[in-house]
Amino acid sequence: MSEFTGLKALVTGGGSGIGLAAATVLADRGAHVACLDLKPPGEPFVGVQADVTDDASVRRAVAEAAERLGGIDIVVNNAGIGAAGTVEANSDEEWHRVFDVNVVGMVRVARAALPYLRSSQHAVIVNTCSIAATAGLPDRALYSATKGAVLSLTLAMAADHVREGIRVNCVNPGTADTPWIGRLLDAATDPSAERAALNARQPMGRLVSADEVAAAIAYLASPLASATTGTSLAVDGGMQGLRLRPTS
Repeated sequence: MSEFTGLKALVTGGGSGIGLAAATVLADRGAHVACLDLKPPGEPFVGVQADVTDDASVRRAVAEAAERLGGIDIVVNNAGIGAAGTVEANSDEEWHRVFDVNVVGMVRVARAALPYLRSSQHAVIVNTCSIAATAGLPDRALYSATKGAVLSLTLAMAADHVREGIRVNCVNPGTADTPWIGRLLDAATDPSAERAALNARQPMGRLVSADEVAAAIAYLASPLASATTGTSLAVDGGMQGLRLRPTS
């Protein structure tokens, strides 16, 4: 028996990257998992197509997932998109679009899932945040603003729902080796140099893997973390907390 045996989990952005890694680790440990995505994966998951910017789509998808799973105990709010540039670089439309996906998308999913979570004996929401919420990163103004909002939202939701027996936490990855980072590297003038720079800014000297972030999500979602709520768990290679001396 695993700690997730018999539990039902909903993972947004489950088609690739951190979302797919989280869905996989939860399923491997005994959970029944539904993946919501524009292009959801197939078996062993329950794949449900959804657009987190469309409230009607989210409500239909969450209801379908709950019906097919037999309820919802765990929500992993992972769907998100990136943005590069200083505060001058992105148009109003882009600011609205990224906030709509990264912040309001989480609100829509949580709002639709709350009635099912209230019926669970092990209810938890885990939001995917970012080191960008707590550290000033260059050329990430818009993205950082959305992740700062996710961190604050996590704390507020944890306070709102703790007396309903619903835990709310977030995981704060450092720069992770995901498809979005891959696309940024591909677009760089010197991809090898850019990857080396990203590796070097994390004290462990490498990017975080999607599997490492997924393991942290699984811990926060697990009954083993039943006393943990309103917490952000850094998986950042030491980037937030360590200040190392230069090597030369």
